[in-house]
Amino acid sequence: MESRFDLTATETGAKISKRFAGLGMALHQTSLPSITAELVSLRASQLNGCGFCLDMHVKEAIAAGEDPMRLHLVAGWRETTVFTEAEQAALAFAEEGTLLTREGVSDETWANVRKHFDDEQVAALVCLVGLINAANRMAVITHQKGGSYQAGALSEYNR
Repeated sequence: MESRFDLTATETGAKISKRFAGLGMALHQTSLPSITAELVSLRASQLNGCGFCLDMHVKEAIAAGEDPMRLHLVAGWRETTVFTEAEQAALAFAEEGTLLTREGVSDETWANVRKHFDDEQVAALVCLVGLINAANRMAVITHQKGGSYQAGALSEYNR
């Protein structure tokens, strides 16, 4: 299946893509650990089947120093011993924020996130889950393919 449409080739799509990249950069400038942000983005992208975002967040995590073995285990994080309690809380939050039910994020998951993250980091997590899900949906709708992303490529949109 080929890509359907290049959003960045249109004036509207280019403006919005630049702002999306800027929001992503702003989230990486918060006190939320960048590896946690990449793990959250990776897990949401797995759940949404977004090959482009999977490619991007794996490469960005590796570029930030993440161990590739941990990245291979994100899909089965509950059955591993390689993630910290804070990372587990963030991954549960990513899953529940991606697979929304009427309850949204459970009280248990919310309490666990609040236990491990301060107000600024919680704000970043909430915004990150919303942003990655929107990005996943745009990429999946337009059939953006993974495989060619280069780490750091989106930073050029922030110039």
